[in-house]
Amino acid sequence: MNSQTDVLVIGGGNAALCAALVAAEAGASVRILEASPKAWRGGNSSHTRNVRCMHDAPQDVLVDAYSEEEYWQDLLKVTGGQTNEHLARLVIRASATFRSWMHKHGVRFQPSLSGALHTARTNAFFMGGGKALVNAYYLSAERLGITVDYNARVNELRLDDGRFQAARVIHTGANGKSREEWVHAKTCVLACGGFESNREWLREAWGQNDLGEWSADNFLIRGSRYNQGEMLKFLMGQGADIIGDPTQAHMVAIDARAPLYDGGICTRLDSVSLGVVVNQNAERFYDEGEDFWPKRYAIWGRLVAQQPQQIGYSIIDSKAIGRFMPPVFEAIVADTLPELAAKLELNVEKFMQTMDDFNASCVPGDFNHTVLDNCHTEGLHPAKTHWARTIDVAPFYAYPLRPGVTFTYLGLKTDESTAVHFSGKPSPNLFAAGEIMAGNVLGKGYTAGVGMTIGTFFGRQAGAHAAKVAIELGVMA
Repeated sequence: MNSQTDVLVIGGGNAALCAALVAAEAGASVRILEASPKAWRGGNSSHTRNVRCMHDAPQDVLVDAYSEEEYWQDLLKVTGGQTNEHLARLVIRASATFRSWMHKHGVRFQPSLSGALHTARTNAFFMGGGKALVNAYYLSAERLGITVDYNARVNELRLDDGRFQAARVIHTGANGKSREEWVHAKTCVLACGGFESNREWLREAWGQNDLGEWSADNFLIRGSRYNQGEMLKFLMGQGADIIGDPTQAHMVAIDARAPLYDGGICTRLDSVSLGVVVNQNAERFYDEGEDFWPKRYAIWGRLVAQQPQQIGYSIIDSKAIGRFMPPVFEAIVADTLPELAAKLELNVEKFMQTMDDFNASCVPGDFNHTVLDNCHTEGLHPAKTHWARTIDVAPFYAYPLRPGVTFTYLGLKTDESTAVHFSGKPSPNLFAAGEIMAGNVLGKGYTAGVGMTIGTFFGRQAGAHAAKVAIELGVMA
């Protein structure tokens, strides 16, 4: 079976929907191919809750101001300079204005949630979360006449010297039977995510550590199980220009008891900065108070991934309770620290040495979790530079941590046109948006809400360029 459309969008999350809506608004016929069933549509976007926005003054749900330069410095810091400044600043500037467009398509916003630290100024929260955003966009897509196919997995593109011609789609019916279709289109937008759910690819990328462990075997996937990276792998084989490190990802420390896939935001643990984190050897391995949590939470998955058995334990006492977002899973609780170590099956003597050393190094100060306070350690390595308080008030609590992969940063190299490049030459009609190209802005690290900012900006860009090319081709025909 063969069919034709102006703009074909492969993927069904935020970036894909932004591309489809903008293309339809421009007058193009649009078809979306979403690999998941309808109930799981939206990819990782369903698990999001906010978008990071620049603004020069208070703006409805956002307080104070968050300038372009401050936003850029935040991004520069978390990426360690591994970013494209030109593209990053385009994303940042667009974030000041695109919420009115989102609102037009049914997205509603609310102030920063209680317990979501330090985000009232920087992040606009979606009322109803990412699932509500996704549902709003799909409803708008229906009104605009956009065709949507679910259970539609694309595994091959037909290209001619970088020009897109058609996509091979495998449709799976409710009875489990499949059929093949070649979808022809004047232009195509790839917005189908990274490869974080491809266990074999993760294993290949991370390899074995010094202990002979296959680190990726212990990774959990916070988001969609349908992000297998098929289009990325296919285009790598076709000579597309690639950017990024396959081991770099938005990787968060999540509760080790979370499900393998689709645990989402609720599996994240925000207790880290209020206590200490130890590994399986009962040793601390990083500064838990380095910076505000929204700027540091996404480094902890990678840190835990580098530990023996890819596991860590967040340890707090009663003073920390009520100061962080309540987690889904109950803490492991004990009346004494040695008892807690025993429950965690850690070496009790080593654990107590670590805890005693930490407590002895804490310098009394004015504790304030809303600022970079003066509570720190002295003479301890690694230091804890902020929010360091003795852990000495029973009962004591522990949460087991595993690496939780949200999305990978290896992706298609592009520019502000969003065109996929082959040997430095942009495709005339194949574009990329969202996680499949986020590595152009995120070389490593993360700051809360920036993934949705990247997806919204590049999705809209890709949709506009794809529609323009398609309409021009129609006029010429």
